[in-house]
Amino acid sequence: MVRKAAGGTGRASGAVKGARRPEVRLPPLEPHEGSALEPDGDYDGLEFRETDFARQDGGGARFMDCALTGCALDETRLHHARFLDSVLTGVRGVGTDLAESTLRDVELVDARLGGVQLHGSVLERVLIRGGKIDYLNLRKARLKDVVFEGCVLVEPDFAGARLERVEFVDCVVKGADLTAATLIDVDLRRAAELDIARGVDRLAGAVISPVQLFELAPVLAAALGVRVHGDAGEV
Repeated sequence: MVRKAAGGTGRASGAVKGARRPEVRLPPLEPHEGSALEPDGDYDGLEFRETDFARQDGGGARFMDCALTGCALDETRLHHARFLDSVLTGVRGVGTDLAESTLRDVELVDARLGGVQLHGSVLERVLIRGGKIDYLNLRKARLKDVVFEGCVLVEPDFAGARLERVEFVDCVVKGADLTAATLIDVDLRRAAELDIARGVDRLAGAVISPVQLFELAPVLAAALGVRVHGDAGEV
């Protein structure tokens, strides 16, 4: 497997640092011939295509140089799993358990997921492109060099998480929770839609556009305890 991490987007000195994107180049893969996932399984250089992993237990498994295409992950247990130098395309499922897992040098493309649990996980050099993820739980997770691109995130939960060099590009973010989150070099300027339900006071360390500042003004004012009235004579 050959992989090179791409550099940032060349911002001016003093500006937010760009995320390093993964460039995953998979070796020739062997088709996976097993019937079910195994706890603590070791999967190396395999292709999983249109496989139904619903309600299976792959807790602690390691996926290295793998491709998962069109797989069903409904209520699949992947707690403490490790995905390394891998590509997941068109995966779908509700209630997938990836809590305390590691995703490093991973591309997640056109996923359709709901209620996926990634709390306490570590994501490093990860590209999430296209698709829709509802109720993404990233509480207390660590994200470094992560790009959300062209996807829809409905009520993502970043409470207590640490985000460093994270970019939101042409994606829709609805009802995000940033409570107690730590943001370092987080670029929100190119988000197609940005709605923060909680934790707007944690935006220190992020960069937003003037238009986004205007749109966020009501929640920023509320967070600061500022009352806004249109008539100077009102009390």
